[in-house]
Amino acid sequence: MSGLESLYQELILDHAKNRRGFGLAEPGAHSATVHQRNPICGDEITLRVDVEGDRVASVTWEGAGCSISQSSASMLVALLQEDGGAEGMAKTDVEALITQFREALRSRGKIPLDEETFADAAALSGVSKYTARVKCAMLAWVALEEGLREA
Repeated sequence: MSGLESLYQELILDHAKNRRGFGLAEPGAHSATVHQRNPICGDEITLRVDVEGDRVASVTWEGAGCSISQSSASMLVALLQEDGGAEGMAKTDVEALITQFREALRSRGKIPLDEETFADAAALSGVSKYTARVKCAMLAWVALEEGLREA
């Protein structure tokens, strides 16, 4: 295993153990709660997104499953918190991130996730080579996409 692969594995395990955004916040005036399940491996997530105007104010979640699904949800929340700051990230920017993430994970390793754009979530690039694991990594992102439509 290369040094970079080892670092990525450590990031995934860290986020799976120290889950950012874990625990559902109280629903706000413009929030949506979405439940997604991966029937292939049993991963489940309940995600709550709170939208204020055109900004994603907060994302929290609860779930159970493999390290990839849990770390992906944690990485998603960490990314939104880091890039959005106290005001939250623009809804259109979040939607663009989801689209880019999906495209990279469906590329079978041909499109890597950019570290500057995706921060720790770039560690999930290697998942795209394992089609059975793509749904695990996408679960939280799909839940957020659905939540943005409902909020």
